[in-house]
Amino acid sequence: MVPQSAVALALADTLLSRDNSITAMAAAAAWAFDAPLPWMPGLCAAIVERCGAHFHSFSRQELAAIILEHEAFRAAFAPGKPPPQIVRYCIDAPILPPSPPWLSALALPALPGVGDLARWLDARPDELEWLANKWRVPLTVETPLQHYHYRWVAKRSGGSRLIEIPKKRLRLIQRKILRGILDLVPPHPAAHGFRRGRSCVTHAALHTGRQVVLRMDLKDFFPSIPASRIQAMFAVLGFSSGVAGVLARLCVNRTPTGAVRTSPAALSFAERHALRTPHLPQGSPCSPALANACAYRLDLRLDALAESMQASYSRYADDLVFSGGSELARALDRFHIQVAAIALEEGFQVNTRKTRTMRQGTRQEVTGVVVNRHANVARAQFDELKAVLTNCVRHGPESQSRAGRENFRAWLTGKVAYVAMVNPARGARLEKLLHAIVWP
Repeated sequence: MVPQSAVALALADTLLSRDNSITAMAAAAAWAFDAPLPWMPGLCAAIVERCGAHFHSFSRQELAAIILEHEAFRAAFAPGKPPPQIVRYCIDAPILPPSPPWLSALALPALPGVGDLARWLDARPDELEWLANKWRVPLTVETPLQHYHYRWVAKRSGGSRLIEIPKKRLRLIQRKILRGILDLVPPHPAAHGFRRGRSCVTHAALHTGRQVVLRMDLKDFFPSIPASRIQAMFAVLGFSSGVAGVLARLCVNRTPTGAVRTSPAALSFAERHALRTPHLPQGSPCSPALANACAYRLDLRLDALAESMQASYSRYADDLVFSGGSELARALDRFHIQVAAIALEEGFQVNTRKTRTMRQGTRQEVTGVVVNRHANVARAQFDELKAVLTNCVRHGPESQSRAGRENFRAWLTGKVAYVAMVNPARGARLEKLLHAIVWP
């Protein structure tokens, strides 16, 4: 008796060699079995429903696994029941290899086909194809088929950054992907950005009281991560090639030519090319978690490099920080070159103009937090905020709201809360002043 798995593999090979119409698929199956089978059109319809109309991106093993789940197929090949005659080749091979223990522990949703993904996202398969821009809509700003808004913002270090904001429907789907899949995938412990329980303060606190602090920056962190890398990441998480492709296209974007041309600053060829090809958009809910996942090997290798120098390493988004003692201080001349080489091998590029070496005796600052002895805000920043609060108490808040802020009270509250997060003692002093202000 031919095993069910062997028949399913042979049938998958036959269906993948035909077009996607149910009639053509049923005819191909009748050829494989040398006779029409009454349950075959239902099986073909179920395949199209679960995988989408364009299921040819699935491998034979993935499609065979879906065939094996169909009730009519299992009934036709039930043990002890004479099976339908199949006259073509059958190879008894495993359908899919077992998931590794670490992947099973993540308890990710089971989404074998695009149809399953569409139901999980409360969408239709054709809607997902449209949102994923599968058919490469022409890149013009004016077309309503674009799924993003575009806005250029100035960087503090100079130049401009493009913020790509997904529209409502796509944003809802991306948030579900984030909550249902990406939040279940833990990043490397060295990653402190975009994680619950981590912040710029926890990132900076690792580097307090060190002889030397080295700060490096990754260039174009989000745009440098291409769609192929995102699809490969979803495939590593156990999703089929078809599902991984749709998930990747839902999370990446190609910036329209018109939006690129509106940049207030001149862009290099590499920057334009990164935006014009599918990349992680800065502004999408999924991008931070995907960036952390794609940087896992980078964090792993840089953490091992730092450990070899008895140093500490942490990353906050594109900000890489190393700190250590005399061993790191002696090796700095070659250490930053090794970091840049590892980053390049992992698909990233270090912005050498932003590399900073901070030794004892100078102000050591990480993500805006001073770390010479302990995590602290800069003295000038604290004194300026304290002066504003004191003047608000003495002369009223109207005398200090000179920048035309819509909610000056909320702005002040946020500034004080930040200081309290970094340095609770200093924050308590500012909170007393804040509570003493008489608001109109």
